[in-house]
Amino acid sequence: MGLTVLELEVANPSNPEITEKVDFLIDSGAVYSVIPEEILNNLGIKPLADQEFRLADGTKIVRKKGVAVFKYENRIGGADVIFGEEGDSVLLGALTLESLGLTLDPLKRELKPLPMIL
Repeated sequence: MGLTVLELEVANPSNPEITEKVDFLIDSGAVYSVIPEEILNNLGIKPLADQEFRLADGTKIVRKKGVAVFKYENRIGGADVIFGEEGDSVLLGALTLESLGLTLDPLKRELKPLPMIL
């Protein structure tokens, strides 16, 4: 199975005109997106809470969590974001994909529009 990488623009919700392009590995098994702390700090995104996570090997880690705006082509959405530390992968999680109205086809590894039901 291949990997799917996607470039998105990330912004601070209080100043969405200033963006930074970030290459993400799409991980539909991850709930949250992970962005290096330095990028989030440069955009002025502040952590709102600490969140505990359990890694695949059972290890528990704590990371800071905030909120970011994500832009992809003509789509825009807001989602929680994890402040990545050294060694963390840059991931695009399920909540961010959903906020953009997208889903990942796991067999074809392609993005598809998410049926939007109100």
